[in-house]
Amino acid sequence: MANSTDQRSMGTVAMRWHGDKLELLDQRLLPTDEHWITAEGASAVAQCITDMVVRGAPAIGISAAYGVALAARHAGGADWQGDVAQAIDTLAKSRPTAVNLFWALQRMERVLLACQSRDEAAEQLASEAVRIHEEDLAANLAMADHALDVMHPEQAISVLTHCNTGALATGGYGTALGVIRRLHERQLLENVFADETRPWLQGSRLTAWELARDEIPVTLNADGAAAAILASGKVKWVIVGADRITANGDVANKIGTYSLAVLARYHNVGFMVVAPSSTVDMALASGKDIPIEEREGTEIREIRGIPLAPAGVEVFNPVFDVTPASLIDAIVTEKGAVRNPDKAGMKSLFA
Repeated sequence: MANSTDQRSMGTVAMRWHGDKLELLDQRLLPTDEHWITAEGASAVAQCITDMVVRGAPAIGISAAYGVALAARHAGGADWQGDVAQAIDTLAKSRPTAVNLFWALQRMERVLLACQSRDEAAEQLASEAVRIHEEDLAANLAMADHALDVMHPEQAISVLTHCNTGALATGGYGTALGVIRRLHERQLLENVFADETRPWLQGSRLTAWELARDEIPVTLNADGAAAAILASGKVKWVIVGADRITANGDVANKIGTYSLAVLARYHNVGFMVVAPSSTVDMALASGKDIPIEEREGTEIREIRGIPLAPAGVEVFNPVFDVTPASLIDAIVTEKGAVRNPDKAGMKSLFA
């Protein structure tokens, strides 16, 4: 079963489903090398997620769903359901923070439990994975419309974004970057300032590459330059994605997002979070409950093997931080927008 989203995606395609294998664009090598990795089983997909071959909360969830479908295809023997369940457990351990991963795996598990044979499971799980992929693309398009309803720009504006939230990080089009695409389509975008996003440099390697490839005006800046840019008055909105949103509207996103929210509030710049409803975790009361992934220090001490710091120096390397709801002007999902999010506003849209 070929993935119809290959033709319907807007922006760069980061994953290709072929029914018996999943191809993933190795985002660690961009922008200098466009290399595809082929995963033929769930363990290979899990390793790609752990190793950051694929990243971005929606893309992680979609990839994991395809991993479950591959597990069903290769499961054998009397305990084929056990084999698939073990694959789901392996995929669940690949990254701890992005709730989309667990949301997608739970959907796949429900389909698995309803299947009576291995052949039925292989077919139904593959269909469900494609459905998750297609739903994400549709959600991105809807979010772009909802976001413009919140922003209602009357003339072209400049925005600032952090990390990568485009077609590379989703099923196509993008979340925060999807809003930027829609502004550009409506001739309402003057410029995008893209934080470089240390330590993995998703902003410089991925966002700047993706926007330049699609001829969307972009200016790359060091993370530390964001304050000066906002102080200049050139930017009307900071637009970011999310890896998990809690019941009170707190948001976990790429490290550095919290400081942007503080800067935006100080400079009277709008701060918008754009993410699919699968990112909302109403089971968690606040951001204090979100598990924050920390990765090993080499990512800070080196870039592609080139030393940047003394060998062995202690490193603090959290992948995400939590932005309090009080600093957020709007959370936008495909279901609509929550302005000035709080527990009541979140409950009204997501209960």
